[in-house]
Amino acid sequence: MNGENAADGAGLTPRLAERILAAGADAITLGNHAWRRRELLPYADASPVLVRPANMSRYAPGRGLTIVPARDGTPVAVINVMGKIYLEIAMSPFEIIDELVDEARAASPVVLVDIHAEATSEKVAMATWLDGRVTAVVGTHTHVQTNDARVLPGGTAAITDAGMTGPHDSVIGVKADQAIERMRTGLPVRFEPADGGVRLEGLLVTCNADGRATACETIRREL
Repeated sequence: MNGENAADGAGLTPRLAERILAAGADAITLGNHAWRRRELLPYADASPVLVRPANMSRYAPGRGLTIVPARDGTPVAVINVMGKIYLEIAMSPFEIIDELVDEARAASPVVLVDIHAEATSEKVAMATWLDGRVTAVVGTHTHVQTNDARVLPGGTAAITDAGMTGPHDSVIGVKADQAIERMRTGLPVRFEPADGGVRLEGLLVTCNADGRATACETIRREL
């Protein structure tokens, strides 16, 4: 689960991370709001299942790759990278992804990549580059579930954005009037999470023991 917006829409706290894990998540990935809550910094260093973008500064706390067991005990590698286009990050994800995938595949044939990126082109390019080498490339960050879930020719499941779990009667989770006021006036406006039309969105990927995806299906549930 990508949890970087869990704390009132910006960041993640240790308490919320523990609640997410207790609810059934096996690992939590992050993104550009990773350090909005400073209390997460020591937690990121200590938690083996919290994964921040691997292409952040080498001085940043935490890890960009982890291995977690699936329900049947199969090891699953989880990689988190962040896009370079329109976002502030230490290096392009393409500079580091091959090394990360090699390390992940040494531990398990089942490899999930969360690319947290603004540009759809960057997410699609990453999925195409990794086709046949990882199980799934899942785009996050833009909060709107895309209609391109598919299995690529080499056996990698891909989607440009898995969507948002949260209030959909909003502007990507924010109270609409606040987002519109900032856009219309250009003035600073303090954003608050909306509370209407709560929906769970995500992606269900089916794969073989060799890590090749056989199906890729979007999930959307009204709550």
